[in-house]
Amino acid sequence: MKRIKNSMVAFAVSHYKATILLTFLVTIIAGSFFPQVQIDTDPEHMLPENEPSRMFHNQAKETFNLSEIVVLGIVNEDNPDGVFNPKTLSHIHELARYAKTLRWKSEEALGKSGGVISVDMIAPSLVEHISQSGPGTVSFDWLMPNPPGNRDEALRVRDRIMSNPMLAGRLASADGEALCLYLPLTDKRLSYKVYNALNEKVATMGMEDEVHITGLPVAQDAIGVEMFTEMMVSSPLAMATIFLLLYFFFRKLSLTVLPMIIATFSVVITMGFMIGLGFKIHIMSSMIPVFLMSIAVVDSIHILSEFFDSYTAEKGRNKTIREVLGTLFMPMLYTSLTSAAGFMSLALTPIPPVQVFGVFVGAGIMVAWLLTIMFVPAFIMVLPKRAFANFGFVVKQEQKASPLSRLLVRIGRFSFRQAKPLIVLFGVLLVISVWGITKIRINDNPVKWFAESHPIRKADTSLNKHFKGTYPAYLILEGEKNQTVTDEEQYEISRRFTTFSRNVEGDGQSGRLADQLLKLLHAKTSYAQDESFLDSAIALAEKRAETAESDNDYFTFEEYRNFFSLEKEKRKPFKQPEVLDYIVRLQDQLQSQGLVGKSVSSADVVSKINQEMIDGKNNNYRIPEKLQGVGECYMQYQQSHRPHDLWHFVTPDYSSACTMFQLASGDNKVMEAVETFVDEYFKANPPPVELSHRWAGLTYINVAWQNQMVEGMLRSFVGSFGIVLLMTIFLFRSVKWGLLCMIPLTMTISLIYGFIGIIGKDYDMPVAVLGVLTLGMSVDFAIHFVERCRSIHSSTGSWEKTLPRMFGAPARAISRNVLVIAIGFLPLLISSLVPYQTTSMLLSAIMLLSGVLTLVAMPAIITIATRWFFPDEPARQQS
Repeated sequence: MKRIKNSMVAFAVSHYKATILLTFLVTIIAGSFFPQVQIDTDPEHMLPENEPSRMFHNQAKETFNLSEIVVLGIVNEDNPDGVFNPKTLSHIHELARYAKTLRWKSEEALGKSGGVISVDMIAPSLVEHISQSGPGTVSFDWLMPNPPGNRDEALRVRDRIMSNPMLAGRLASADGEALCLYLPLTDKRLSYKVYNALNEKVATMGMEDEVHITGLPVAQDAIGVEMFTEMMVSSPLAMATIFLLLYFFFRKLSLTVLPMIIATFSVVITMGFMIGLGFKIHIMSSMIPVFLMSIAVVDSIHILSEFFDSYTAEKGRNKTIREVLGTLFMPMLYTSLTSAAGFMSLALTPIPPVQVFGVFVGAGIMVAWLLTIMFVPAFIMVLPKRAFANFGFVVKQEQKASPLSRLLVRIGRFSFRQAKPLIVLFGVLLVISVWGITKIRINDNPVKWFAESHPIRKADTSLNKHFKGTYPAYLILEGEKNQTVTDEEQYEISRRFTTFSRNVEGDGQSGRLADQLLKLLHAKTSYAQDESFLDSAIALAEKRAETAESDNDYFTFEEYRNFFSLEKEKRKPFKQPEVLDYIVRLQDQLQSQGLVGKSVSSADVVSKINQEMIDGKNNNYRIPEKLQGVGECYMQYQQSHRPHDLWHFVTPDYSSACTMFQLASGDNKVMEAVETFVDEYFKANPPPVELSHRWAGLTYINVAWQNQMVEGMLRSFVGSFGIVLLMTIFLFRSVKWGLLCMIPLTMTISLIYGFIGIIGKDYDMPVAVLGVLTLGMSVDFAIHFVERCRSIHSSTGSWEKTLPRMFGAPARAISRNVLVIAIGFLPLLISSLVPYQTTSMLLSAIMLLSGVLTLVAMPAIITIATRWFFPDEPARQQS
């Protein structure tokens, strides 16, 4: 390793022009891949393609023709009639008509045409008013075929909506102040295009109403677009802040720019080759530049700080930089390796974008290390000698009285003299932190990734104020293929079929078919639930009815056909009144618990049609008592203008059903609460037939990938913690020094996550990922501290004499890094994306905490256990 170090440094110093040229060449090659960038913000892709919940989600979408939805909300809190005034309803009518046109013939990104699915839109002008036109007759009319001309007509629209439980609370709010249009999409990746088109249209209409556009697809697509805009603003600000801080410390413009160059080149090379290898930019990988910038500048600041403190005109830059790299090469290598190992451990998570993020941040860290070792000395050598005038020694002499130097001296003395109280204090804080960690709430919501002032976040807040729920989740119920039948049913079918077979016995082909079915009847105990058996029996009865020689024979075989047909219908779970009643009870229970704001199912379709077929009164909004009545309701609904709507709720064979629930929040914890309630409900209240239940929809997919992420992050963190510990033990050839290096890391993580639990901050994706950054940063400072501490002690032979020197140049290098990163990334707080704000706050907190713990806790521990860490040192006299 020593030979490699000497060779690398010697080449960079001796062939500095070639080194710089090669660095620029590699950066340009990597940058050439940027035009090939592909964006992917679909949370569904956070799960592997073969993940069961993702596969079922896509299967359910195909089975029930479900689409992702953009929600267009109109709110009017000023008009006494709310949105149900002629002017607002005219605008709503115009918006619905415009939304139908949002289709694009060619979408190169998607390879197909698409846009809003007009036939599935839900809007006052596009849904039906279901009413009674006479006894046993249902009328289907468009709810608002034309904009109302006066107040009475506008209020009639309101009354029609409120008379239909499938629309009340979904299409319009109960208070009448808000109305939502639901725009299903051919592809959710078009949501931001629809979002922009609607905003442009609204801007030309001069509406006095509030208009909000939201929905999970919009939020997720908007994040993909806006994260680049935010990075283009926030990142330069962060870099400018870091630049100013470095200039404040080193007072040399030509050298201050070095960390900026290293960070920029590291990001360009890493992201360029990631794009070149065909990886898409996901929400996770969009944050690679932030993480890399914060890590890439650390080593170069260490070198600059040491070079600044060591440089003299007599030694010159060549000798000084060789000395500096001779001292820092191994600590920087091991801190880079431990940081890279921490991030690469994310490859253990089951989430592909997180794997890509971890691997490429890890690779980027090693790129930054290599650039620091090679480019920094080459850059220093290419600078003219005059650049080092009044640099280093003179400034160093002045710096002895600087506030930072004085503060560090005080910290060193304090940690030495108050070692025991400090250890007790840190122990108490650790206990409190562990308690706080138990309070952590795992939760996420893509809409909450936007700042409260963002239009999408404001839309979500406003609409959920009026509606009890706008986040869709789909409960898929599937009847078992072979439903269990009762002994009475089995006996009755057996009796009927035995009699029936005698009637066709010896009747040529019919007789032979009856014989075959009779053998099946005796061979299978489950024949009564076998659909093919019933189909054959029905076909046989129909054939005999057609060839009947008398009316008596015709009616006999028709009766058999009707009996077997009815038995077949009974095998269709979602035609059975008992099953639909079960769904109604489940819906009512969920709404009464406040877990969902609205739900719509096939049971609602049947109940509404049944209501209008009887007398239109509210008390008849219920499921018919007999199977034939349910079948009649389904058949009546298929006479409507939108018969295809039925297949969103039930399959044509009535074996599976989809119930749409609208949740009041997109928070994962809300979806999990609903899921848990349904599971417990099924256990406590078994359905009347055998049904399985599973969930689909983006709201559920968010829960699925985050649960896997949390588990994966924990697994990768434990693994990387062990790897880092082994690496530090190997570096120092000592278990005790390796364990000491892990103390700032452990304390930082405990304090950060304990604080998060205590204040009630959600444990979301950015928070989870920043735990890995904590590992890398904390152990970085600890390794530098231990390396310099052991080196200085080898010459002083006394910890008491070592400590003041430790709080000179080494502590200044660590503290400069702490301050530069902690302050430098605060400009990310101006971002309108909460993940970037969270990253900024936690990154600053991580740097400050890990720096303080390194400079305060580690000296205190060594002071108390001096004989353990330095066994050859004589016992210190206690004053």
